[in-house]
Amino acid sequence: MLDMSNVWIPMENHNTATKRSETIHFRPITDEDMEFLYRLYASTRLTEMAVTGWNETQIEAFLRMQFRLQHMQYMQNYPGASFNIVFIDGTPAGRLYVDRKEDRMLVIDISLLPDFKGKGAGGRILRALVEEADAKGLVMSLHVERSNPILQFYKALGFRELELRGMYYYMERELLN
Repeated sequence: MLDMSNVWIPMENHNTATKRSETIHFRPITDEDMEFLYRLYASTRLTEMAVTGWNETQIEAFLRMQFRLQHMQYMQNYPGASFNIVFIDGTPAGRLYVDRKEDRMLVIDISLLPDFKGKGAGGRILRALVEEADAKGLVMSLHVERSNPILQFYKALGFRELELRGMYYYMERELLN
């Protein structure tokens, strides 16, 4: 199993004004990360919450409950998985949850804060996981919402839609020989 806490991924910055390289680093989550992880989770649900008609207090209560339930479900269902905070240039930027088995790798979740999306970090992380899976002979799988624009990127990396599970596609990427 790859210890993601020791993985550094250099990332070219797409901002031509700064012309510098960024670094992606991972650290296992701790209890002290729960508020950051909640804020990250909430940021992924903003569009959905905007149409509820709820006030901010109701939205926050709902999202905190949903976050707690999701976190407990991940911990219970994937006890051997790696649960990491993603850092970009030392700043907490997201989370990467991966369950590695002898012959498979499940990307449980990869999420970045809005300020870090669309700049290449997610793609770099996923490509590094693809390289790891290929090197170790692992089939990769993940779930993605049907409406998520990242779906096309996953297909370009070789993931295939195998099943529709509610609002999510279950996708697999076969081992490249």
